[in-house]
Amino acid sequence: MIIDGLIEKIADMKAPVCAGLDTRIEYFPDSFAKEYDLSGFTGAAAAVFEFNRVLIDALCRIVPCIKIQNAFYEMYGIPGIESYQKTIEYARSKGMFVIADVKRGDIGSSSAAYSAAHIGLTVLRENSERAFDSDFMTVNPYFGIDGLQPFIDDCIAYQKGIFVLVKTSNPSSCQLQDLELESGGRVYEKVAELVDQWGRQCIGRHGYSSVGAVVGATHPQEGAVLRKNMKHTFFLLPGYGAQGASAQDVRSMLDRDGMGGIVNSSRALLLAWKAKNTADFAAAAVEAAQEMIDDLNA
Repeated sequence: MIIDGLIEKIADMKAPVCAGLDTRIEYFPDSFAKEYDLSGFTGAAAAVFEFNRVLIDALCRIVPCIKIQNAFYEMYGIPGIESYQKTIEYARSKGMFVIADVKRGDIGSSSAAYSAAHIGLTVLRENSERAFDSDFMTVNPYFGIDGLQPFIDDCIAYQKGIFVLVKTSNPSSCQLQDLELESGGRVYEKVAELVDQWGRQCIGRHGYSSVGAVVGATHPQEGAVLRKNMKHTFFLLPGYGAQGASAQDVRSMLDRDGMGGIVNSSRALLLAWKAKNTADFAAAAVEAAQEMIDDLNA
């Protein structure tokens, strides 16, 4: 199972860290931005990929994984999608795991198409091709097992993984996810129960499933309960850094060995050059990533 590879990479690097490449042209230092024509989609997308490439070259030595939020590439149209694809390919060529943060979900046939695009194969007349070839993708469970089964099938068929939205990091997640059920408990707890069931057919040798869960690090109390109840579910933990979650918040969402999850940070790494008052955005990102690693390991 692919989750075994991610767990082993985290252990080898001693870095339960995922770098989020939510890259925008507004995040560029002036010295970098002036090298590109940012007046149109083509130039902006080219600059985004180059920014990512430099960051990947720097971070791949200490960070095992990147998460790419597709929305920040779609906003630049077709050139942006090409930049997204190139970023995936380049990160994987450097040995990094790639999470496609696309939050897809629909009825079965549409989910099958989404899955084919991001973690599976697209069947053509005489052959099959991979569109984006991520290692993992984020999915929305709102359609139930009808919508999730195609993703799970591709996890098994192609040694890929998914992270299902369970308790998201945004403040207003409580409007729906914390609603109380007639039977007791909360909506997110029911989703967690289902994710735990759905993932049982994908458990790897380290005891975790390739069907993981997105659990916001900004909800430490809820996350601690979910960790206790989802013993075989690996967590993707957004919210560290810019969104306010700390290492102490994350601690309760990992297992007794400090495993069972990977912590994402996006803006704190992308904009580290501002915080450190330097135009060398790659060196600043590495420094910020190492500080995050040391903080989590401590």
